[in-house]
Amino acid sequence: MKVVIQRVSSASVTIDSKIVADIQKGLLVLVGMEDADTQEDINWLCQKIVNLRIFGDENEVMNLSVKDIDGEIIVVSQFTLHALTKKGNRPSYIKASKPEIAIPLYESFVKQMEKELGKKVQTGIFGADMKVLLLNDGPVTIQIDSKNKE
Repeated sequence: MKVVIQRVSSASVTIDSKIVADIQKGLLVLVGMEDADTQEDINWLCQKIVNLRIFGDENEVMNLSVKDIDGEIIVVSQFTLHALTKKGNRPSYIKASKPEIAIPLYESFVKQMEKELGKKVQTGIFGADMKVLLLNDGPVTIQIDSKNKE
């Protein structure tokens, strides 16, 4: 499972001209699943994400987590995180899970994120054509792969 985490001052997701998710200070989390992903990957990533100390404290040192600041989270499915670009110029998405595997993983990811955060997490809609608007704060953008825990 791969995620891209963006610290945001605000973020929203729009589908068919309707805003379906809208947050202020917090995190926008793009998540891509592959067939080998398990609940263990989900648990590890969600715990890691909500406890990442990437928000400024009173001295503007990145020392606080999204939980510490009572921030919000939007989770958006993003199969293109598993793009393979080695051959040619057209990415291959063969490693990304098909919906029958990815949807239950995605739903479990959202539930676990809510459990770790201690409140509701907003989402896009799996497989929809989404317009994601964000004001990246910093900018701070972090990539994590649950198969490469460095």
